[in-house]
Amino acid sequence: MSKTVIITGASGDIGKEIAKAYFKEGYKVAAVYNKSEDSALSLKEELSKFDNSRIEIFKCDLLSENEIINLISAVKKRFGKIDSLVNNAGISKIQLFDTVSLFDWNEMIGVNLTSPFILSRECVKEMLREKEGNIINISSMLGQVGASCEVAYSASKGGLIAMTKALAKEVGLSGIRVNCICPGLIDTKMNSHLTKEELEGVIEEIPLGIIGTPSDVAEACIYLEKAGFVTGQVLGVNGGMVI
Repeated sequence: MSKTVIITGASGDIGKEIAKAYFKEGYKVAAVYNKSEDSALSLKEELSKFDNSRIEIFKCDLLSENEIINLISAVKKRFGKIDSLVNNAGISKIQLFDTVSLFDWNEMIGVNLTSPFILSRECVKEMLREKEGNIINISSMLGQVGASCEVAYSASKGGLIAMTKALAKEVGLSGIRVNCICPGLIDTKMNSHLTKEELEGVIEEIPLGIIGTPSDVAEACIYLEKAGFVTGQVLGVNGGMVI
């Protein structure tokens, strides 16, 4: 029987590639989106050509605990038990620290850290009954080293790393693994604000001399999905920029 994975932020560049990678591995894919319905529909249409029984899209506002809880129920109703969770959804804002409002801070923490907490909590309830499960959190290299003008983002992603390690220790004996991926500079719309000069400047700091692709992150997810003796780890997908 095919396993089921929930992937948040599945309408974005990285999320789409993660969804495709899991689908290729034979998983039933619950692709979660919030505002980008057209992108989510295009993903469903693309994968449905191969097997429309293993792909479904779900709308969810990750700032709402009730919507997340309803999401879990909807996925269980559609696919049965939940085997894996990829907390991929995230938002980013570049702001001087003294201009960050409480609303900005709460929104960043809400999407990037609180929603993975709620999703993980609800999925762990299911996984504990099955005595197995896998959670992958998509953090950022900025969660490891921080970044000027991205204090809120760095804090939220750093918290996600800490949550990963702590939860892995707590649920390991129940057969549940929890790992974290920290992408570096990835070629996505989120980084489209960078000028050519800024992009070249960052690339000069990357030992491999290239930027990553969404597929690089997706491949890391599949590795962690299969690596049965790996838990509580932070896997950098950054071309060697943070070692």
